[in-house]
Amino acid sequence: MGPVLNPLAFIARRWTPSPGTLRRAALSAVVMSVLIIVTGGAVRLTGSGLGCDTWPKCTDDSLFATPEQGLHGAIEFGNRMLTYVLSAAVGWAIVAARSTKPRRRGLTRLGWLQFWIVMSNAVLGGITVWMGLNPWTVAGHFLAANALLTVAVITWQRTGEGDTAPRPRVPRPVRKLSWAIMIVSALLIALGTAVTGSGKHAGDSSDVPRMPWDWTNAAHVHAIAAWVVCALALAMWLVLRVVDAPLDTRARARDLLVVLLAQGGIGYVQYFTGVPELLVAAHMLGSSLMWIAVLRLALSLRERPLPTADIPAPSEPVPARA
Repeated sequence: MGPVLNPLAFIARRWTPSPGTLRRAALSAVVMSVLIIVTGGAVRLTGSGLGCDTWPKCTDDSLFATPEQGLHGAIEFGNRMLTYVLSAAVGWAIVAARSTKPRRRGLTRLGWLQFWIVMSNAVLGGITVWMGLNPWTVAGHFLAANALLTVAVITWQRTGEGDTAPRPRVPRPVRKLSWAIMIVSALLIALGTAVTGSGKHAGDSSDVPRMPWDWTNAAHVHAIAAWVVCALALAMWLVLRVVDAPLDTRARARDLLVVLLAQGGIGYVQYFTGVPELLVAAHMLGSSLMWIAVLRLALSLRERPLPTADIPAPSEPVPARA
């Protein structure tokens, strides 16, 4: 009798995913990461943050939302259930990565990192409910969701690469500019939580505490950071043309500019129209798309070539005998 295999090893022994299947599995985790961010925003924007007033149950006596909790309970409970769909997508990515041959341990570790972020953020979401939607825990919950999105995008990118050491495709100063874009973009997202945490969308109809500053001032600082990101992204687009960067890298820089222009437009319109819920939701979606574009641009500045199958050298022709 052979050694006892764990479930992942058992599946890996009997199934090998195609490269396309592996990439789709990783992409599903990216899509679900964006969806959980947007639906989490919908919970807040509809005032359903305490629709289920405890955790892990929805009420003290029921695991599920009750009719007495109405629409708010259904929205909050639906968002909790979506976590299971997210977990399934991450699980599929883990199984596909583990079953790839030859085995890719780094890719599998990235999948498991997504899993642990999902689990820890679920607990953080529960703590947020226990603390009555404290704005600091709400902000941490949102930032943890973006950490998951970061790892999911990196995993997706890695499915189309090899496992060799990365090699640069552009000069070092250009890569440093990319790091600057990533850092300021991350700051921009964090500043967005300061706007939301001090604004009117508290996530519940009751008197939820807010962050201790005026939300309009926070919005102005957020806008300054957005303009800095736009300037850096424009500089990157121009520099990539100057250094004759690969076409796909230049396309990633163009994509980032397009997303930033759309996101900036939505941001200003929502500010001058009283922060309507629909535009806030669109702005949250734009935030995720912007971060994906930033990551894809940074990852396109280096490459890890896929291994090529060894092709046997042609044998010498045997001279014909007279």
